[in-house]
Amino acid sequence: MFDSLSNKLQDTFKKLRGQAILTESNITDAMREIRLALLDADVNYKIAKEFVDSVKSECLGHEVLRSVTPGQQVIKVVNDKLTALMGTTHEEIDTSKSPSVILMVGLHGSGKTTTSAKLAAYFLKNKKTVMLVAADVYRPAAIEQLEFLGKQIGIPVYSDRLELRVDAIAKAAKEKAKLDGIDIVIVDTAGRLQIDTDMVQELVLLSQTVLPTEILLIADSALGQEAVSISESFHEALGLTGIILTKLDGDARGGAALSMRKVTGCPIKFVGVGEKIEDLDIFYPERMASRILGMGDIVSLVEKATEDIDIEEAEKLEKKLRSNKFDFDDFLSQLKQMKKLGGIEKILKMLPGGKALANAQVDTKQFSAMEAIIQSMNKKERGKPELIDFSRKKRIAKGAGVPLQQVSNLVKQFFMMKKMIKKTSLMENAMSGMGMGGGMPSMPGAGMPKMSRGSNCMKKKQKRKKNKH
Repeated sequence: MFDSLSNKLQDTFKKLRGQAILTESNITDAMREIRLALLDADVNYKIAKEFVDSVKSECLGHEVLRSVTPGQQVIKVVNDKLTALMGTTHEEIDTSKSPSVILMVGLHGSGKTTTSAKLAAYFLKNKKTVMLVAADVYRPAAIEQLEFLGKQIGIPVYSDRLELRVDAIAKAAKEKAKLDGIDIVIVDTAGRLQIDTDMVQELVLLSQTVLPTEILLIADSALGQEAVSISESFHEALGLTGIILTKLDGDARGGAALSMRKVTGCPIKFVGVGEKIEDLDIFYPERMASRILGMGDIVSLVEKATEDIDIEEAEKLEKKLRSNKFDFDDFLSQLKQMKKLGGIEKILKMLPGGKALANAQVDTKQFSAMEAIIQSMNKKERGKPELIDFSRKKRIAKGAGVPLQQVSNLVKQFFMMKKMIKKTSLMENAMSGMGMGGGMPSMPGAGMPKMSRGSNCMKKKQKRKKNKH
């Protein structure tokens, strides 16, 4: 997502970094390139022009600080303006009422049914009780799909195949939710065209009947220039309270994200980044701006790690590392933990400058091959890698469906890694014994701050001695 825009903006900033000062001439050149990059990303042309004019105005009004380069100054202004364009801060979904009703509306094929299930799974994870409502009476497959997804995540789905009025279905569902003590009711509606007056009026009646706390527009991020007219139409008819952008993991240019907030004034609350139920991310404008400008998103990565990584597993691994008992079972566990975070490619893209590395150097297939090799080992071989001789390597390679050399390389790399961990651990223990602090075995120099304090004390003592003499 936003790859094309991100690459073009970063190329523009590279040119500015070579400038000694900011002038009207080099700012005008940079702004022209930024405008073209925004238009190429399918940002509405009026919004692109307004954005560039505001950035240019602020850049020309700025005195370049001595501590930063002209390029850095422009990046700062663009980052602030991008964040403001996408909404400044994240806005939560209103769940204050009991039950809170959320209407999911949008065009045909925007991903409403799948997104309804994803949102339900998100609330379930946050200890809320949820009910899904199948209110798409025009497409029987939609009811079946929602029922299947509800069963998959363990959430009840209210449906009535004999009732054709969606307002009646939603009203009955809300009454049942009240009786059952359900916190949140998510109503999946039929897709429609913004020009289809009768279908839009049906939504208006539905809204008036169930009085939703949220009306969310589910929009395909590939909408491009159409995003403005579509969001305007739905907002005028229903009074939208938020937007969920779908399919941001695809080839979409992402312009919709930069246009829809500006047009409707409604916050983007979530983004769909994959086909799995868990592939729904909270939308943070400041973090997205940072990622677009190639500065990474460390905060989201840390949050995801906190959420997905097994703390007990991590503590066990730390103990094994300290005692140098790390084996192939532990290695396999680490590969699985990495998968939970979305794989090495996704992790790298969230690190500053990591996107280029992910695109250029990392072969993600290698990680799958490593997993296959370790899973082809028996229990003894995983626990005691030193048992793996030539004949065992041949059997493992055959079982994993990889060349013998690949197995040999993995075993060799594993022993090199163990050797490095052992050396680091010995160094840490030695430093700890000398009163210089300790640290994680995998973090050489973690005790250095204590050593610095010690050396400062020595300097103060020496200074006092000189003063006495």
